Amino acid sequence: MVWIERKAGAIWAVGRIVNPQLRNEKVAKAGDYLFEGYELDDALEQANTALEDDLTVSEGDGREERCLPFTREECLKPLEAWFFGR
Repeated sequence: MVWIERKAGAIWAVGRIVNPQLRNEKVAKAGDYLFEGYELDDALEQANTALEDDLTVSEGDGREERCLPFTREECLKPLEAWFFGR
């Protein structure tokens, strides 16, 4: 699982968990984060690289899973909805 989140202090963070179903807790740990920084474009680059790497491994295992890359619009839409109240 790869995700992008907005943390306190205007920080964008990219996390990655392998086999989340095997975890007892649903909260991300500090070691789960691949990137933390102020630029959304940097977060998108890191998240999409991690996603592509995971898909490459899955293909090597014989899985034909497909995933669309993260986009700027999908990250900003919930943030703008929260900020502007719509």
